[in-house]
Amino acid sequence: MRFWKSGRRYAWAAGALAGIFLLGIGAAQGQLAVIWKKAVMICLECIGIG
Repeated sequence: MRFWKSGRRYAWAAGALAGIFLLGIGAAQGQLAVIWKKAVMICLECIGIG
């Protein structure tokens, strides 16, 4: 039971590192451009320009 009490102190750091790592993998695969394109199209549709 001691593990859970001491392990939570740095759990956020492990989660943040995992998130940064996965974002890096996605960017390396070219997914950043796909997501950016979708975000721009959604914004243009909401504004009514596109």
